[in-house]
Amino acid sequence: MTETYRRACALTELEEDAPKRVELEGVPVALVRTEGEVFAVNDICSHANVSLSEGEVEDCQIECWLHGSSFDLRTGKPSGLPATRPIPVYPVKIEGDDVLVSVTQES
Repeated sequence: MTETYRRACALTELEEDAPKRVELEGVPVALVRTEGEVFAVNDICSHANVSLSEGEVEDCQIECWLHGSSFDLRTGKPSGLPATRPIPVYPVKIEGDDVLVSVTQES
């Protein structure tokens, strides 16, 4: 499957460790700028149907505010209960000041 990148936002819109929710092609995406990189993961917790972009970011993990499960921003894998399933992670490219994300091919 070919990756199709869409503009998600301007890089300047992303504050360090402050998740931003965007919707690309009907997919809710949490964008996170942390540790000098930008990550894009599915914004919905795999344990409960809540928005991860409302949670905290620390050590390249995003935490679900409702039950406290954290997910690795690089792999989508949960680091502890109650979540047991990973969340989708999407490829990101930076072109100039644009943050581009591909939701067409999940990793």
